[in-house]
Amino acid sequence: MIRTPLRPLAPVLKARADGQNPDLIERENRRLRAEAARDQARTRAEGRLVVLALIFVCAFVVLGARMGLLATTEPVAVSRGLPEDISSARADIVDRNGRVLATNLATHALYAETRRMVDPEGAARELARIFPDIDAARMAARFTDPNRRFIWIRTRLSPEQQQQVHDIGEPGLMFGPREMRVYPNGRMAAHVLGGARFGQQGVRAAELIGVAGTELYFDEDLRDPARQDQPLELSLDLTVQAVVTEVLEGGKQMLNARGATAVLMDVHTGEVISLVSLPDFDPNHRPPPPTEGEPADSPLFNRAVQGYYELGSVMKTLAVAQALDEGVVTPDEKIDTRGPLSWGRFRIRDFRDYGPELSVTDVMVRSSNIGTARIMQRIGAEGQQDFLRKLGLLDSMPLEVAEAARARPLLPDRWSDLSVMTISYGHGMSTSPLALASAYATMVNGGRRVTPTLLKQHSIPGGEQVISARTSEQIRLMLHQVVQEGTASFARIPGYPLGGKTGSADKPNPRGGGYMKEAVLATFASVFPSHEPRYALIVTLDEPVDTTGPEPRRTAGWTAVPVSAEITRRVAPLLGLRPTRLRDATAAFAQGH
Repeated sequence: MIRTPLRPLAPVLKARADGQNPDLIERENRRLRAEAARDQARTRAEGRLVVLALIFVCAFVVLGARMGLLATTEPVAVSRGLPEDISSARADIVDRNGRVLATNLATHALYAETRRMVDPEGAARELARIFPDIDAARMAARFTDPNRRFIWIRTRLSPEQQQQVHDIGEPGLMFGPREMRVYPNGRMAAHVLGGARFGQQGVRAAELIGVAGTELYFDEDLRDPARQDQPLELSLDLTVQAVVTEVLEGGKQMLNARGATAVLMDVHTGEVISLVSLPDFDPNHRPPPPTEGEPADSPLFNRAVQGYYELGSVMKTLAVAQALDEGVVTPDEKIDTRGPLSWGRFRIRDFRDYGPELSVTDVMVRSSNIGTARIMQRIGAEGQQDFLRKLGLLDSMPLEVAEAARARPLLPDRWSDLSVMTISYGHGMSTSPLALASAYATMVNGGRRVTPTLLKQHSIPGGEQVISARTSEQIRLMLHQVVQEGTASFARIPGYPLGGKTGSADKPNPRGGGYMKEAVLATFASVFPSHEPRYALIVTLDEPVDTTGPEPRRTAGWTAVPVSAEITRRVAPLLGLRPTRLRDATAAFAQGH
C-alpha cells in the first residue's frame, strides 16, 4: 500500500515558488482525508442499520402472519407448545367374564370464544341457570374482559346439559368433542380401578390418564393406541364383587364398624376374585385426597392393600404350620398352657383358662396365646423370620394397583425373644388382609407359595414350596375343627364345609402408646371347601361391636365370622361349588390321614 504523505512535495515546492504558505496545503490535505474517513464510516453504519431494519421487518412479518393465522383458525385450549394432536385412546377394563368395568364415552366440552359472543351477560345468566355452581356476574366479567379470547367453561357435559346450552343460541358458546372415562358399575371395585382424569386438553380431544389403582398401574398399556381394541382382563368376578360388597356393607352398618375389608382369592392361582374396602367411593366422581384426619378414614384408602394391621390370632395358623413342618411338634403333642406366661415385666394370658395343657390341635381350636408362644419359643427369632419371609410377609405385597408398592409392614426394631412370642399370636408385627389371604392360600393349597394377582390367569403359576403337602393337610384339618368345635362356630354353613381361624386384636393407641380399650380389629380368615380348598376369604372389621346381647361383644367370633359366613353362603354357588354333605368332607379328611 502506498501511503499518501501529509505534505505533498510538488504542491509545497510550487507554493514556495509562488510565495505562498505551504502549511495551508498540509491543512487542506488533512481536511480532505478526514472527510473521506467520515464518509466511509457513515456508509458502513448505514449498511448495518439497513440489515438490522430488515431483520426487524422479517420478524414482525412472521409474528403478524402467525397471529393472523391463529385469529382465523379454531382456538385450542393448550399452550406453551403442547401438541394439538392429543390422543384420547384408552382401552377398556373388563372382569374375568368380559363384563365392562371401565370404558370411554363420547361427550363434549364447553368453551367460549368471546369475540364471537353477541350477548355475553345474557349467556352468563343462562349458564348459571344450567350450572348452579357458576357465578353469573363473575362469568359475565370474564366474557367481557378484552384480554380474554378463549375460556374453558366445562370439560365434559351430559347430553341434557349440552342441549340446554345449545338452546341458549349464543354463537360464542362452542362444543369440543371429548372421550370421558366411565365406570358403569359406580362404586363397584372402586379401589381396584382407582380412577382417571383429563391430562393435556385441546379443543378437539383430551388426554385420559390414570390416577390410582389399576388405571394408574397399567396407564401406559391402556393409553397405547395399538392396544385400544384389547381390553385389560382382570381376575375380578363382577357378580361376586357385588355380593361381597352388599354383605360387607350390611355387616359394617349392623356392627357399627368404622371400616371393613374383604379379599377373596383363588388358592391355586392367586387370582383375586373380589376385593372390597369400605368406606368406598364412586370413581366417576373421585373425591380429593384428605388433608387432615386419619388416612384410613378416607374413602380413598384401600384397607385390603394399604392397611397393615396387627391381625391377632389368625397368625397362629402360620406359627403352628411352621412348627409342624419343621418337626418341632406333632398335632397330638401336649403343650404347657399354664398362665400367665411371664417374660420380664410382660405377661402373656389367654382369653380364658384352658387348663394346664392342650394338644397342638387344641391350641389352634381354642386359640391359646400361651400355647402358641411356647411352640414358637422352640423355633426362635431367626427361624420365624425366615418362614415369614418365604411367605412374603416381611415385604410389600405385590399387586397390580399403584398403592401396593408404597405400603409396607411394620416390623419390630429388634426381633427379640418376646417379639417371637407376640408375633406368633398376631401382635408386634403388622400385615395386610391381602398378604394374609396369600399366606392362607399357601397353607392350604399343598404348601406352594401363592403370589396375588388382579390379572386373569390361564394356568397355575409355579411357586416355592413353603411347607410340605402333609403339613398342608394337617393345617386344613385343624382349620376345619376350629369351625366345627372352636371359636368360629357361626361359620358352619349347610352344604359348604369351611375351615378358618378367628383373630381379635386390640388396636394400638396412636397417641399414648400401648393398646386402646374396647377398640378391636376383628378378622376371620377362612378357606372353602375345607376338605379340598379352592378359595381363601379374609374379612376384617375395624372396631365392630355386636349389641344384640346383654353386653357388647367385639371379638371376631361374634362379628367377622357371621359376616364371612354369609358371604361364603352366597358366593359359593356363584363360583360353581356344589353343596357337599359334612360327613363327606369328614370322610375326605379321614381318608387323607
